[in-house]
Amino acid sequence: MDPLSDVLSLLRPRSYAAAGFDLGGAWAIRFPARDGIKCYSLIVGQGWLQLEGVHEPIHAVAGDCILLPSGRSFCIASELTLAPIDAAAFYSATPEGGVSVYNGGGDTSGFAAHFDVTGPHAEILLGILPPIVHIRAESDKATLRWCVERMMAELRERQAGADMVLQQLAITLLVQALRLHLAQGLKGGISWLFALGDPRMAAAITAMHNDPGRRWTLQLLAECAGMSRTVFTIKFKETVGQSPMEYLTRWRMLLAGERLTNSSASIAVVAHTLGYESESAFSTAFKRVMGSSPRQYGGEGKSDGFERSQTKDGR
Repeated sequence: MDPLSDVLSLLRPRSYAAAGFDLGGAWAIRFPARDGIKCYSLIVGQGWLQLEGVHEPIHAVAGDCILLPSGRSFCIASELTLAPIDAAAFYSATPEGGVSVYNGGGDTSGFAAHFDVTGPHAEILLGILPPIVHIRAESDKATLRWCVERMMAELRERQAGADMVLQQLAITLLVQALRLHLAQGLKGGISWLFALGDPRMAAAITAMHNDPGRRWTLQLLAECAGMSRTVFTIKFKETVGQSPMEYLTRWRMLLAGERLTNSSASIAVVAHTLGYESESAFSTAFKRVMGSSPRQYGGEGKSDGFERSQTKDGR
């Protein structure tokens, strides 16, 4: 898989809630803070969004898509001067065909989804995204339109298998929005996501993701990027915020955490598949990155006495 798919698969944005909304007249709704990613797509009408901690509100019109990755509380409104009702009161409105109708509806409608991505991996993605991702270019709207319209149809019609279709469409919408945000040119920031906008850095990161257990050296990674070792090392640190080997170690430990939690593999086997010849060296690196020992993280009894030596990359 590519790096973005890799990270999203670790985040497992599969626990989600999705609903349509149809608002009429004057309206203002306040939503509490909640970990995860909130996604709004506006089909008809317009509205304002004010996010906690962000001074400037944003104005959304039909076709716009908004991601809120920060988990902060926020308010949506037809006019910012209105006193908002609590989200619980809004959701108590009688659903009609999977769509929450407020004030009779008819003026502003769209689709909302919430993805629960809490856990030890969540900060990788959520911590480096801006608090608001606003997709509003006409060409980008066209990319998202089919997905949103299909989701609204599934909500209204509720045919057999609707829940499965909605889940896949919701994840597709999330990925498409992140793709479009990346394509807009993430310049001036420092993170692995910003680095994916640079083809040379992306080539090196993709190589690490495709074969995390390989005996990687700075020279091999520089060759993947088509750069000299010195220039590559400097550029990688400037773009990603970590050295190449620090990034590699962190990615290996995140994969290890996933495997220790969701498979029966022993600590030694996980260590070996991720390029470590020593369980003890792997455990040291794991605790440094993940904050606990592999045994505490994945449960007791996963060590099988793997012989202690050095790791392949010297970490």
